[in-house]
Amino acid sequence: MSIPEIALPRRPLSLKSSAVSLPRGFFWFVPVIMVLAGFIIWWQGPGLWRDYQISRNPVVLQDGDIRNGKCTTRKGVMTECEAKLAYSYQGRAYETETHFFFVDMHSGDYMTELVIAADRPELATLTLGLEKLWNRAISFAVLGGLMVLLSGAMVFLAIRVWRVRGQICRPAELTLIPVAVTAAKKSRKRLFVTYVDKLAPGMTKRTAYTLFGRDEEPLFLTDPQGNPVGAAVRHGKTALPVMIDAGLQRIDLTAEERETALASIRAAEADANEIEPQAAPKKKLQWMQGFKTLLVGIILVVVAALGYWAWYVTTSPTQFDQIGMEINNVMPGPLNEWGCGQLQKRFGDDRAPRGCSAADHLSWK
Repeated sequence: MSIPEIALPRRPLSLKSSAVSLPRGFFWFVPVIMVLAGFIIWWQGPGLWRDYQISRNPVVLQDGDIRNGKCTTRKGVMTECEAKLAYSYQGRAYETETHFFFVDMHSGDYMTELVIAADRPELATLTLGLEKLWNRAISFAVLGGLMVLLSGAMVFLAIRVWRVRGQICRPAELTLIPVAVTAAKKSRKRLFVTYVDKLAPGMTKRTAYTLFGRDEEPLFLTDPQGNPVGAAVRHGKTALPVMIDAGLQRIDLTAEERETALASIRAAEADANEIEPQAAPKKKLQWMQGFKTLLVGIILVVVAALGYWAWYVTTSPTQFDQIGMEINNVMPGPLNEWGCGQLQKRFGDDRAPRGCSAADHLSWK
């Protein structure tokens, strides 16, 4: 896409450093994300580590007392469980509590028992927590990782903006480019604009932000199809384009140079108004390609899950593989029955895993 040229002088030019801004709310968003990341680690990290230690040498206590135990499902998929635990082991009484969350679409009650670590009896939790250990670990990693990635992305953006601000203060060659304005919000007579470098040749598709002052307004030029597009300049080899204002006050020009440039804009816009706008070309529908990609992804996930399930029920060295248990538990009746039969042949003398256990959560169904 091309836009009319502006008669800027053929010499290196500098720009106002304030022409590039950080996203709105940046200075509160990053601390909030970091606090949330810390809260998730504090909330679930110790319990996850405790249950991992218990899972290495678990002992189920038949006479353990589970008090005020409840599981609450939020948003239909995230389940949070908590309970107070009281028990005796080898002549000593213990009291503690447990809480954890996992992702599940289960409806109804959960059957669970109290379980401790044989070598560290002060560590106690619910068998449900051990059954969902991998589910919890993945959920914890996804939530924590998302917060860390968001924080890192915002810090990286801040470093990029500060670097660009330092660069545009020094004279360099300016190249006029069109940019797509994706958002604009006015507050106290100041306009905050979000724009993307995706219209010019060699586009970076990077999003940038700028705040126009009370006496400024963005410069829009007309493209060959008769549509207004945002006008920006690429300053040397800086990472972000800089959107310019209608009065060209953001560019370091003399009064004469500025008037010449503004006159060229007025002439170009007058010529554009005399040309009949062309019909925009119709975009080709690409929903079928997207559907095919989605379908292939679903098939790959299903095939991977079936392969893992087959390995689990026929070859796995333990019947308590967390991922295998979850897959086997959601299998249709005949497949689940066959899988449990294969597991029982190899581990029939031990307690049954989730998906193959009876109402007591110990014997095979």
